[in-house]
Amino acid sequence: MAMTVEVLLHSFLPSWSSAGILLCYLGYLALAGAILPGKNVHGAILPDGTRLHYRCNGLASLFMLMALLWMGISMKLISPTVIADKGGELLSVTFIFSVIVTFLLHISGCKSRDRSSSLKAHVTGNFFHDWWFGVQLNPHFMGIDLKFFFVRAGMMGWLFINLSLFFKSLQADNANLSVILYQLFCTLYVIDYFFYEEFMTSTWDIIAERLGFMLVFGDLVFIPFTFSIQGWWLSRNKVELSKVVAIADCLVFLIGYQIFRGANRQKHVFKKDPKAPIWGNPPKVIGGKLLASGYWGISRHCNYLGDILLALSFSLPCGASSIIPYFYPTYLLILLIWRERRDDARCSKKYSEIWEEYCRLVPWRIFPYVY
Repeated sequence: MAMTVEVLLHSFLPSWSSAGILLCYLGYLALAGAILPGKNVHGAILPDGTRLHYRCNGLASLFMLMALLWMGISMKLISPTVIADKGGELLSVTFIFSVIVTFLLHISGCKSRDRSSSLKAHVTGNFFHDWWFGVQLNPHFMGIDLKFFFVRAGMMGWLFINLSLFFKSLQADNANLSVILYQLFCTLYVIDYFFYEEFMTSTWDIIAERLGFMLVFGDLVFIPFTFSIQGWWLSRNKVELSKVVAIADCLVFLIGYQIFRGANRQKHVFKKDPKAPIWGNPPKVIGGKLLASGYWGISRHCNYLGDILLALSFSLPCGASSIIPYFYPTYLLILLIWRERRDDARCSKKYSEIWEEYCRLVPWRIFPYVY
């Protein structure tokens, strides 16, 4: 037992090779983001009337990296299981990197005298609070919007961890229906995310959250290394799914995707064109600002419901023998309820009577007829 614990702890010791992998990965994303073609998208209008612009070329960056890695694997320059083999080391290195970055962000943010909404320092005097939540809305480094960059790195990292685990399963002759369903759902989700990457520019994280440890750690460490827990679990546990369970899981994924993507699309289109039809009808708008049609007339955060169903579909292929693979949907449920409460308080303060009218018209927060 002691030997097992010692081996486990040793697997988490950071190494220079793991640091090199991380830096090469981030360096590639920075370079690809700067030079590959992509749609230029206007960000949300900030309180000072300015708005940022984003080059949404994440899908091109993803496919280019996949092609480069495939060439490296074909030429036997890279092992397809290197990420899975060094998972613990990469987790530790990425965590250390996140801590260093957030300290640098805190120091540079506190020194900033910029008065723009993007770079204005919001310092409370409580070091932990400012370090955790950040002091600047959209800090940049060498022309890179770090908030947008880190979430791209985390989502893409999640996919490459999964792909490495899939190769591991193939080598162990363990790529059964459970593994294939999990890998398929996650891959479709990540590719879809980058296909609709411009929708990210109007989300809460981008327009409202400052960049501190909470977001940096969440993007670089939490997303790739905890959202892939099901993949790690399936690589060590063989689960045989019945056809009924597999079909039910596919339905959960499809319904969750339709709600999640449909709600986010409606919100994004409404922000671009408030008169665009919703489900073939003119949109119902409260106070000229709040959409109450389509999914947004069913619950105030129907997109959260879709996201939770998708998270559940990633875990169902793992069966019911352990609660470990259900960490992600459980965490997401707690996070989104907490975020919904924060958003409710922010909107109540911002929109006042308009928000009260919207809440009367759409009483359900996330789950229709439940919550």
